[in-house]
Amino acid sequence: MDKIYLILASGDVFEGNSIGARAETVGEVVFTTAMTGYAGTICDSAFYGQIVVQTFPLIGNCGVIPAEIDKSGIGLKAYVIRQLCEVPSNFRCEGDFGTFLKENGIVGMEGVDTRRLTRVIREKGVMNGVISFSPELTEEQKKLLASYTVKGGVKAMSRSKASVMPAQGRCVAKVGVIDFGCAAGVSRDLASRGCEVHILPHKVSCEEVFAGGYDGIVLSSGAGDPREEKKSIELAGNLIAGIRPVLGLGLGHQLMALSQGAEVTKMKSGHRGGNQPVKDVKSGRIYITSQNHGYVVNADTLTAKAGKVTYVNANDGSCEGIGYKANKKAMSVQFSPESGVGPLDTQFILDNFVAKMEEK
Repeated sequence: MDKIYLILASGDVFEGNSIGARAETVGEVVFTTAMTGYAGTICDSAFYGQIVVQTFPLIGNCGVIPAEIDKSGIGLKAYVIRQLCEVPSNFRCEGDFGTFLKENGIVGMEGVDTRRLTRVIREKGVMNGVISFSPELTEEQKKLLASYTVKGGVKAMSRSKASVMPAQGRCVAKVGVIDFGCAAGVSRDLASRGCEVHILPHKVSCEEVFAGGYDGIVLSSGAGDPREEKKSIELAGNLIAGIRPVLGLGLGHQLMALSQGAEVTKMKSGHRGGNQPVKDVKSGRIYITSQNHGYVVNADTLTAKAGKVTYVNANDGSCEGIGYKANKKAMSVQFSPESGVGPLDTQFILDNFVAKMEEK
């Protein structure tokens, strides 16, 4: 394997071996602490524009399982790991992970000291990085390193056409899921609960949503800076002002908060992984959640008139959920309650949302 280098904006240089697509790239370097589900990490569109560092040391031991791969969700710029398992073992395996990276044009690095790399990001914060076949950057690469920003994540990763997922068993509700880039998982879970799911592109208008006759609306998670999405923020505000149940997840949570006057700020290193502890403010109970975000709602800017914080991160106290005063059937959470992405602790969020729709 060819030697390849990750050069950070801080000046730190990490050496590794080239796997996957043989190319150079630039991106925002982030780390995820997930210990399982590397296929889900690759296909999480919230990683759009980013170079993803996997803290778990061995990746690829289950190979490639087609049922767990959603190629339409791949938006990351590169994938950095400590060790690649070249001889996977799983009864559903249909190929090795290294070949999958190559076939899908994903730049990869293996043999990297990811422990030291994660420590640099944690202490200095998320920053840009260039993956290059030389440890010395060209003038053009230096300019890219200094100027790169993740832009247009929602536009790049959201679907362009609406689709319908039929309810499993008896249909109990018709729900509209606005896709900001990550709607597949929550749509499957809602369908399994008896919902006819209409997955809508992010450009859908408020008039189209209200004309759809939905019993409830979900604003999905997604990629990029929510502050860019002015029209989606306006849409979120109009939906909260209605009478239907509204549920915001991840980026959708941030859009809803912004629509009510709260501020969203960029985090130092973000929350990414399947082991983030979240505390229910009312009961004090702790739930383990899956998360992937680099922005957070500033709870101090959420007025009592707009809503109240319902969940907080048990590690840093940051806002993880909001209940809205304008609509008692509207709520949002920063974490992922759907199955297939990590812990199942918070699936009751979806159960409660379906119950609110059934109250009609």
